[in-house]
Amino acid sequence: MLANLTTPFLGIVATAAVGRLGEPHLLGGVAVASIIFDCVFWLFGFLRMGTVAFTAQAVGAHDAVEIRATLARAVLIAAVIGLANIAVHVPLGSGLLALMGGSDAVTGAAQTYFTIRIWSAPFVLANYVMLGWLIGQARTPTALALQVLINVTNMALTAWLVLGADFGIAGAAIAAVMAEATGFAAGAIVAWRNLGGRIGVPAALLFDREKLFHMLAVNRDIMIRTAALIAAFLFFTAQGARAGDDVLAANAVLNNFILIGSFFLDGLATAAEQLCGRSVGARDKTGFLQAVRLVTAWGFVFGLAVTLILTLAGAPLIDLITTSPEVRSAARDFMWLAALAPVCGVMAYSYDGIYIGATWTAAMRNLMIASFAIYLAVWWLLQPLGNNGLWAALLTFLIARGLLQAVRCPALMRATFR
Repeated sequence: MLANLTTPFLGIVATAAVGRLGEPHLLGGVAVASIIFDCVFWLFGFLRMGTVAFTAQAVGAHDAVEIRATLARAVLIAAVIGLANIAVHVPLGSGLLALMGGSDAVTGAAQTYFTIRIWSAPFVLANYVMLGWLIGQARTPTALALQVLINVTNMALTAWLVLGADFGIAGAAIAAVMAEATGFAAGAIVAWRNLGGRIGVPAALLFDREKLFHMLAVNRDIMIRTAALIAAFLFFTAQGARAGDDVLAANAVLNNFILIGSFFLDGLATAAEQLCGRSVGARDKTGFLQAVRLVTAWGFVFGLAVTLILTLAGAPLIDLITTSPEVRSAARDFMWLAALAPVCGVMAYSYDGIYIGATWTAAMRNLMIASFAIYLAVWWLLQPLGNNGLWAALLTFLIARGLLQAVRCPALMRATFR
């Protein structure tokens, strides 16, 4: 959850600072570029999730050498991907900004921000790895401290460079790069201390063909799964846009309800990654079952609680987010559907964490694609219901993800613990 929140948070801080400059095109530029980075970096979120799983399994197996090797391999992959993003940033940025369809002034400002902030890619991705490595060892307070360091550094540098030193939108981008670099340096120090100064890994182990290819395969599967998830929400947004500006805005407001639920459920999914990964590494079937029961039980507690709160407080929250009477009215019409998202998504989030911890990523990938197909089919059948049908399709997507993984879980457990 913390990794997911960090990248958007950098964009929010930059937007707030640039907004003080009083130039609408600069504000639009940083907003557009921040959305692009949210999507691009989210696509590589497998670096955190996969690292949690492999680290937790090594901890469960009491394999100290493999704990070091997991960190080294993941950082190596993060560096390669980050440098590749920098290498292709000119066509990548031009293509993505063209798809956003902003004005010339907005696109120009966004290009400036993008060209600078892309240099943070290796640090961002390495920080994903460090976050996953620490969580995999159940060192969540340290992981939280590193995230706070990145965010506070970003806020301070953004305020200074944008508003104090008058660097404008470039200052916001420079601040993001420096904040991520600071986080990486701090993370390296933490790793060095946790490992007693023994960071080095023999080349033969680092480039062990079987282990390296297994890590790459797991990361590939998680990346495909994430791409399908991004496609599902982009499709939801696109269909809402076709229904008119008021419906699009209402869906954007209600999407905050989904985010509220995900903040809680993502935390449980992360716990599942660590607990299930450690159990698999220790070959502890009983511990694995206990972790599954614990995560799903608490998931339903939180999911039901958030759904109830949103049902009761939905109208005031809508009024707080928007002042438009038309958007408020449209949002209230669909509020009850959005409020169901947390409880409908409990099993999807929980089993995502379980599958990642156990590195059942090929099955997770395939079931995500199947769920996406179900989502599209339900939307097609419910088109006469308009936006109600679109929301019903999204809730079905959440339910299908959880149910399909729950049904497949026993067979995968038998294969893992045989």
